[in-house]
Amino acid sequence: MSDENAKTPADHIVDTVAQLKEMRHYSKNNVEALTAAWLLFDGELSKLKQADKLADLMDRQGQLHEALENAIADLEEVLEKIKPEPEAGA
Repeated sequence: MSDENAKTPADHIVDTVAQLKEMRHYSKNNVEALTAAWLLFDGELSKLKQADKLADLMDRQGQLHEALENAIADLEEVLEKIKPEPEAGA
């Protein structure tokens, strides 16, 4: 019975893609929040010389967001390749 419920490689990829898409969603929100904070620091609070720290974080968060996009696209490609062919007459 446990074999019937065992996940296939495709199931694991689908689960991973779903998790990455959730991470991408939060990453986008984080980029937007960091951008707002950076604008505050870059503007009126730039005298504190802390804007570079936020700019660095914003760049890193942007890189993570881009890496998530690439990983999602790559895994979706793999998923398409390993999907079983539909049976004829089905």
